[in-house]
Amino acid sequence: MVKPTVISLFSGIGGIDLAFERAGFDVIWANELDGFACATYRRNFPDKILVEADIRDIAADTVPKADILVAGFPCQSFSVMGYRRGFNDARGNLFFEIIRIAETVKPKIIFLENVRNLIYHDSGKTFLVIFNSLSEIGYDVKYAVQSPHTHANIPQERKRTFIVAFSDENMMNGFSFPDEIPLTKDLDDVFDRSKRQHGYFYYKPNGRYFDLLNKRIPDETGMYRIDDSGVAMKKYTVSPTLKANMGTYPDRVPIIRDDCGIRKITPRECLTLQGFPPDFAFGNIPIEQAYKQCGNTVCVPAVKRIAENIMKAYAGTVQEG
Repeated sequence: MVKPTVISLFSGIGGIDLAFERAGFDVIWANELDGFACATYRRNFPDKILVEADIRDIAADTVPKADILVAGFPCQSFSVMGYRRGFNDARGNLFFEIIRIAETVKPKIIFLENVRNLIYHDSGKTFLVIFNSLSEIGYDVKYAVQSPHTHANIPQERKRTFIVAFSDENMMNGFSFPDEIPLTKDLDDVFDRSKRQHGYFYYKPNGRYFDLLNKRIPDETGMYRIDDSGVAMKKYTVSPTLKANMGTYPDRVPIIRDDCGIRKITPRECLTLQGFPPDFAFGNIPIEQAYKQCGNTVCVPAVKRIAENIMKAYAGTVQEG
């Protein structure tokens, strides 16, 4: 079977694209507006067509035909951190750009990813608009909320809403979301606490939080965080959700103790917590942007498991036809 083709909207650094490629799909076209994200995308996907532009400025008839459309559309307006403005926020309205493109491209399948709060926002009215919009252009919808720590053997709690829409009923009937799997990895599989990192990451003795961090973090286990109230008391044995505001507020980067002191986790460690392979590299970007990209992307193995089930449904229907 020829590899099913994929177009990618709101591609970011390519987490969804990487997951679908690893599941056997061929990403033939991608779009992203943020220049820093594009730099990282091009570093890791040098042979892919990436259109760096506002999706609203792209004519639908210039987007190539493809079997699958994927999009991790902007989530800030639906998240708790983004004050839940939803479709009242211009970023929320970008969902309708997906519908505009899909009406012209007519993919067999649409895959969407967003925050968990999407299905609860505005008492479920926002999700109903999304569901009905997909239905009105001829798609049947399945959705689920899943997290890397329950569905991808990655020690990060990151609950996300996944939507898979099908234009073919048989294909839809052949698809199911992955079951839960045991979490056998822990934070010690992510952090090498014996290795000294660059001094930038360590809290200094004259720093604002140094003394309190030393009291709250007694040993080299687990991880910690600073929130609106200051240094949180809780020790996390599974990473809390990595957030884009790590790039805006440096003290919002999760914290660990290693052999050399107390430090923020590095962008590379953030990528590991998102399931990216060791050879995935950032573009030539500021460190603040690297943290932001880690918080904005997806957990690759979590999406890959869904993509593998999509492939089974797709391949089964194509072979029957």
